[in-house]
Amino acid sequence: MSSEPSAGASAGRWSSLGRPPLNTASLRRALVVEGGLWTSLEVVDSTGSTNSDLAARAATLPEGAVLVAEEQTSGRGRLDRAWVAPARSGLFFSVLLRPGDAVPQERWGWLTLLAGVATATGLSRAAGVDTALKWPNDLLVAVEGEERKTGGILAELVPDGIVLGIGLNVTLTEDELPVPAAGSLALAKASVTDRDPLLKAVLRSLEQWYGNWRATGGDPAASGLQETYAAGCATLGRHVRAELPGGRTLTGTAEAVDTDGRLLIRTAAGDHEAVGAGDVIHLRSVH
Repeated sequence: MSSEPSAGASAGRWSSLGRPPLNTASLRRALVVEGGLWTSLEVVDSTGSTNSDLAARAATLPEGAVLVAEEQTSGRGRLDRAWVAPARSGLFFSVLLRPGDAVPQERWGWLTLLAGVATATGLSRAAGVDTALKWPNDLLVAVEGEERKTGGILAELVPDGIVLGIGLNVTLTEDELPVPAAGSLALAKASVTDRDPLLKAVLRSLEQWYGNWRATGGDPAASGLQETYAAGCATLGRHVRAELPGGRTLTGTAEAVDTDGRLLIRTAAGDHEAVGAGDVIHLRSVH
């Protein structure tokens, strides 16, 4: 049975009983609590991009605003790639963070990597699925022994803050995948695919990691972020090709993530180059 929603039809919201809507009231009770990071939580049926919407409203919102969409029609990944999935088949949400003076802005780049660590650890606890990180911001799962991308993270600066967007494929079937290299938690045999507990787990994990990172002034070593990211990063130790801004490519072995969150690549000539932006492709494992 196809779970694609019927375009524009109100019945589309219930086109698949296996994909019920999120329980907004329950999520708010669990997450928007006194003294906590999350100050509001809104769920919309459909929008172009939660990141664009939240960024546009950031000036009027306090830190900790959460915007969730049951469906994104113009979701974006890195390098302006499209992110499209059937309604209620995943988690598509953005959060507003304001590290303020507690964290020097040159360390804010770590927030993308922090979101990856928080999502991976939250999913491990809630869904019993191993989620690896592909530098800098892809979430990978194993489907029949094959590495597949099941999620991604996008960060956008706004005045006095940053909007973090997280997209995660939860119940997509093989024939619904946008590209063959994509995956989902269901295809990875996750023990839980109910989106309510998954969203709670990821947001609670994000709150914990963000709090620790902010309390250390954004220090990636003191907060444990750098070590945890490296431990869960599937890119390290791999032979990779980095496609860099300006059309240049760099091939070598990914050896480490430095204190600025950049990927250190050792070339065949033995030189090391730090990559701060670009697209990294896993070529093969180095044994």
